[in-house]
Amino acid sequence: MKQFFGYLLIVCSIPILLLIGSEVWKEIAKAKQHGQLIEQSIELPEVVSSSPITLFDANGQIFSEEYTEWSQPMSLKDMPEVVKQLFLLSEDENFFTHIGFDVSAIARAFVANTSDQSIQQGGSTITQQLVRMRYLTEEKTYERKLMELFYAYELEKLYSKEQIFEMYLNEMYFSNQVYGIGAAATYYFNKPLIKLSLAEIAFIAAIPNNPSLYDPIKNFDNTKRRQERLIDKLTEHQIISSAEALTHKNEVIELAVKNKIQLYPSYSTYVLQELKWLIAEQSGYAQKIAQTEDKMEKEYLQLELNKLVDNAVNSGINIYTALQPEKQAQDEAAINSILNVPDLQASATVIDNSTQEIVSIYGGKDYKKFDLHRAFQSPRQPGSAFKPLSVYAPYFETTNASKNSIVSGGAYCVGNFCPENYGRSIYGNVTISTAFKHSINTSALRLFEVIGVDTAFQYIDRFQFNSIVKEDRTYAAALGGLSYGVTTLEMADAYSSFVDGYYSPAHSIRKVTDLNGNILYSWPKERQEIWSAHTVNTMRDILTDVVKSGTGKGLYSSSGYIGAKTGTTNQFKDYWVTGLTNDYTAAVWIGYDTPRSMEAIEKSKIHFSIFNAITD
Repeated sequence: MKQFFGYLLIVCSIPILLLIGSEVWKEIAKAKQHGQLIEQSIELPEVVSSSPITLFDANGQIFSEEYTEWSQPMSLKDMPEVVKQLFLLSEDENFFTHIGFDVSAIARAFVANTSDQSIQQGGSTITQQLVRMRYLTEEKTYERKLMELFYAYELEKLYSKEQIFEMYLNEMYFSNQVYGIGAAATYYFNKPLIKLSLAEIAFIAAIPNNPSLYDPIKNFDNTKRRQERLIDKLTEHQIISSAEALTHKNEVIELAVKNKIQLYPSYSTYVLQELKWLIAEQSGYAQKIAQTEDKMEKEYLQLELNKLVDNAVNSGINIYTALQPEKQAQDEAAINSILNVPDLQASATVIDNSTQEIVSIYGGKDYKKFDLHRAFQSPRQPGSAFKPLSVYAPYFETTNASKNSIVSGGAYCVGNFCPENYGRSIYGNVTISTAFKHSINTSALRLFEVIGVDTAFQYIDRFQFNSIVKEDRTYAAALGGLSYGVTTLEMADAYSSFVDGYYSPAHSIRKVTDLNGNILYSWPKERQEIWSAHTVNTMRDILTDVVKSGTGKGLYSSSGYIGAKTGTTNQFKDYWVTGLTNDYTAAVWIGYDTPRSMEAIEKSKIHFSIFNAITD
């Protein structure tokens, strides 16, 4: 009786199948009338991939990976033949002969599923599955199924069978946010696809059929059972013998699940920000944004830049950096141990003098990825640490003065601006070196007035001070009085010009390549002369005087040279040390995120200890 009703059901289903086929061909006829429009609809929405960003240190070792989806696209020709056989035999034996869909398979699936009015059984070709992954939803309705057939037919007109098969193998889902057979190999076995055994290949090939059911991490036994069925498929089609199949089934499968590499978060977070600056600079958007005064246009340009950055990031890139991992680790450990006052924070940046590269950067105690990065995201008032850049170097560059030239340290006002010296000390005539090493504010203001605000800022503007604004062009800038302040990254960067008088912005990124090794972005190597030899020699002398007999006593270096300038802001809210040795230029800031007085710990000179630790 059941058999009779089964035959009756098949006979009654034939008109429905014919109706479905008729509707499909009607849609295809419409497609021919509107060819160009249809092709556009196939290509839209744009397929957005999300390949990994891999960060390499100065030794060429991976230290950080950024991805939400693990994907490693491969060329079809580079995939082992057994990979292709497994998916063709299990998913679509007629792939190379059908037109995008297989009518006989659809009929079989239709008959099997009519009883419960839902689409449960397969019948989808590889092309249809690719369409579903790229353009449609997983909703199980006949309307969606019809659209899937239509799209599959059009997709076969746009691409060759080999292209479709390659896209399919690279885009299908392997559970745990893993996409593509190449990525599955490295994620589950920590080795490339070509190094996998047949048993291992069959094991990961089992996953896409039902990524939840066959998730090998959660449901290993389910995955193993399907792997064995796939191996049997190879036997059925005489690709391997029964004896070989048994050997492959008995092979022990040992997962080596990939852990995302996330070392040195202070450095990697900064690198990803610098990547945005690099793309903005080389695409011309940085200049366009800086030049426009129109807020709406600026907003539009920023959105365009964001799209460009997203496209670069999603395409998968390798970023080669100047990170010295041992130094970064040592600096982080040293600063963390020195910061033993509750809630006290710090930032630091270290630049290699020989390469002008950032080799170490510290974003804050117990820093976690994408937290507030104090080394470049948290400008603070620099106090007297700013004087070498705002007053003294420009003064030596534009006058014939030497460090022994005389300047008054007496009380002084420019308009209503009447700064006091530390401890309200009053000085008479002193040498410039004395004024500098004891950080006499009134002397610095006198020298600043001689050169003038405009001249001083002609030099300041040549550096990368992103938080300095037009309103800062006042006499208060002579003493580091700014609207927002500066960062340790910016201070170390500018001080590096005192190495030899030449300057190019310090960077962490050496080059950015695509996944094939082609260079996409790199910083220019040109250096510009900022200071004359006379200015450099004089600045290095007076910076050394600070350490020997001024406010920097307690700083030291084994490199043979050290020069530095300290900075303390009003009410002891910020402590700075910025300076250089033979090897490094560095800047250190300590303070509280919500500014408050640090007078109680002034004598501890915590910022001195940090500077000594990271530059020695």
